[in-house]
Amino acid sequence: MTKAETDRILYVTPEGYAVAEDGVLAEYLPKETAGETGAVFLGRVNRIMSGLSCAFVDIGRKRDGFLPLTENSQTFTGGEVRSGDLTAVQLRKEETGEKGAFLSRDLSLAGSLVILMPLNRFTGVSKRITDAETVRRLQILGRDISGGRFGLVMREASAAAAETEIREECRRLFAEWTELEAAIRQGKEPGMIRPEDTLSQLKRDYGRRGSFSIRTVPGLPDSLTGQLQGAKARKVPIPGGGNLVIDRCEAMTVIDVNSGSDPMNPGRGGRDAEASRQGKEAAVLQVNLKACGEIARQVRLRNIGGIILIDFIDMDEPKDRELVQTRLEEAFRADRIKTVLHGWTRLGLMEMTRKRTGTELR
Repeated sequence: MTKAETDRILYVTPEGYAVAEDGVLAEYLPKETAGETGAVFLGRVNRIMSGLSCAFVDIGRKRDGFLPLTENSQTFTGGEVRSGDLTAVQLRKEETGEKGAFLSRDLSLAGSLVILMPLNRFTGVSKRITDAETVRRLQILGRDISGGRFGLVMREASAAAAETEIREECRRLFAEWTELEAAIRQGKEPGMIRPEDTLSQLKRDYGRRGSFSIRTVPGLPDSLTGQLQGAKARKVPIPGGGNLVIDRCEAMTVIDVNSGSDPMNPGRGGRDAEASRQGKEAAVLQVNLKACGEIARQVRLRNIGGIILIDFIDMDEPKDRELVQTRLEEAFRADRIKTVLHGWTRLGLMEMTRKRTGTELR
């Protein structure tokens, strides 16, 4: 194993699935709350709210799901829906609080290299691929494979994959769609028609990030069990000093970064005061930089989704804020869930969003 590689282990236990990276618990999904994000349901349209441009759909759960009448794509080929219709929908976000599941008719089947969108005509490339020539090559290949018959998104791992591998995965996914399409036509009542298998999803998502091993064990190792218990605490220590305070509310999650104590006290004046100020700024920057890795780990481990606001210790220098944002972006590159950093607000808070998948760890 080279220095750049991560020693990643996927533990399968009777209670759930855990991912450890270099001995640190990075993700934990209890089996009973692993979620069904990505599962396909046959739903019955109960109510159409024209004013809100949405419909409420019975998918066989206690609460109806929320379905926008306009999909977030100009090339979606599905027709209109009417009250009483049976329609295939995919679960995009789990129920939260009083809100029902968020649904979409723009179905997608994800592989390790590509995402197939059978009812779309869009061809795209992952934003994580930044080399212009690679993006162009994959766009041309994607259009050639789809031939305008379906949509295709080339995932990050496709950049290093052989063309034959990409074409073979597309053929496999299209065969899966053919089977799913037949099940949709034969469906009579609301309910799930294609589950999203959590273990398969983990294998797929981490398989494209490098080598990893799978261990089926009766329980987590003691070292990981302790880390899991710590992930349920409101206050979490930052390695090297300081702590995070994590508070969740209905609309968002707020993470407060604390030094634990005043890094340095200003001097009396003159050169001493200037040196002390510079020393304090450097100490604050180091705490904020060290906090980035722990923030990313806690967000992944707790499976926090939606809006996240991070209150770092105040920094006066713009270059320091840029360093912290860059470090945070790097820390979240290990996250298999889509995460977007929106930058600093006027109040000096870091604003970010993370796709909701499954249930948050409590």
